[in-house]
Amino acid sequence: RSGGGFLMSEKKKKLKLKAPNAMLILVIIVLASAIASYVVPAGLYDRVADPATGRMLVNPDTFHYIDQTPIGFFEFFESLTIGLQNSGYIIFFLLIIGGVFGIMDATGALHVGMANLIKKMAGKEILLVPICMVVFGLGSACAGNFEEFLAFFPLMVTVCLAMGFDSMTAMGIVWMAAACGYSGGFTNAFTVGVAQGIAGLPLFSGMWLRIAAFVAFLSVSIVYVTMHAIKVRKNPESSPVYEEDKTHVVNIDVYNVPKLTIRHKLVLLILVGSVVALIVGVTQFGFYIDELSAVFLIAGVLAGIVGGLKPGEMTDEFIKGCGNLLWAGMAIGLCGAATYILQSTNIIDTVIHFMSGLLQGLPAALSACGMFVVQNILNILIPSGSGQAAVTMPIMAPLSDVLGVTRQTAVLAFQFGDSFTNVVTPTCATLMAALSMAKVPWGKWIKFLAPLYAVWVVITFAFLIFAVKVGYGPF
Repeated sequence: RSGGGFLMSEKKKKLKLKAPNAMLILVIIVLASAIASYVVPAGLYDRVADPATGRMLVNPDTFHYIDQTPIGFFEFFESLTIGLQNSGYIIFFLLIIGGVFGIMDATGALHVGMANLIKKMAGKEILLVPICMVVFGLGSACAGNFEEFLAFFPLMVTVCLAMGFDSMTAMGIVWMAAACGYSGGFTNAFTVGVAQGIAGLPLFSGMWLRIAAFVAFLSVSIVYVTMHAIKVRKNPESSPVYEEDKTHVVNIDVYNVPKLTIRHKLVLLILVGSVVALIVGVTQFGFYIDELSAVFLIAGVLAGIVGGLKPGEMTDEFIKGCGNLLWAGMAIGLCGAATYILQSTNIIDTVIHFMSGLLQGLPAALSACGMFVVQNILNILIPSGSGQAAVTMPIMAPLSDVLGVTRQTAVLAFQFGDSFTNVVTPTCATLMAALSMAKVPWGKWIKFLAPLYAVWVVITFAFLIFAVKVGYGPF
């Protein structure tokens, strides 16, 4: 009997460990999108050009059903390559980042630099959590940074592991902070700027309430991640990703830390300089993927030269670094395939039309909360913040007039919905790339995030109800 119990226990353990990986989840989503093209009626809104910006906007009064255009068997497999091609800009951005960090890592500067940093922070390692979360949160709130954080994420994972935390702590530091930044987004041109422009609101108006929301969301998130980090540091086996973290290679001995050489210092100086260039470029000159890629390539070449690597060694290390992020690139391509299927089969507009119809007839406060729920659902289909604003705000803005909700509140509901879904949905390519880098299963990430997400939703409803009560405007 005891032997049978042992076998049952072993079977349960094996079953527990057998969770679907992120790639399988994405494949299921692509298949579900293809099936939906046969079930969901095809429909379209007419698009009109905005005279001020030239952006194509949805005319909310023009929805009409069209002939079903489901995806075919052969076209389904074509969608996978089209998804990769459409996502090529971010995939190659990731590969370049991986290659550049491969070069820098080969110089030994990152390893030695982190070892010295950890030694100096002995006894106050936990300060890493709030400091980094404030920095990442402000980057998202002010400049709309999100994909750009992938550049720093591998380094953040390594630092967290070396300090006795886990890769889940790194996920929380970067992506929870990014979600909070987007939720506040006081000068985020990609979401708030686009949405307010479509709604006819003054650019970045109503900033006071968004700043308050940012502080509220970030504060509870810092507490949540800090408590988790302290718990893991005291008992590493309490980490939900304890087994996965064993596969990470962190060769940092804090008791035998080598000194930084001149070459190491120069490489680290180049890394810091590239970060400064990135921040200045994004905030002052509108840098995006192409410009950021160029910054990192320049940094990689300079780091290799001053780090003492030969040209052949630099290219070898660059290729190795690219290989580390190949899986992440494939995950991004699958996300692109799902989006392509939904768009090419003309079912996204049908879903939007259905969702907007559900909100009519509700009290103003419930309508505002309902807008948030709708935006969450739509963000699964349209992960792009600016893309979602362009499609949904032409409908939500006039709908808010009918429901007795100010347009500024409608923008706030869109903003909250876009922010939090991006750190949950498997259709968000950036999230899936980060999870693959950290080797964190999507299911474990959702389980870890769920309690905080529930708190986020409560805070969201409180802010939206407050916005309705005070007539959050100017209109």
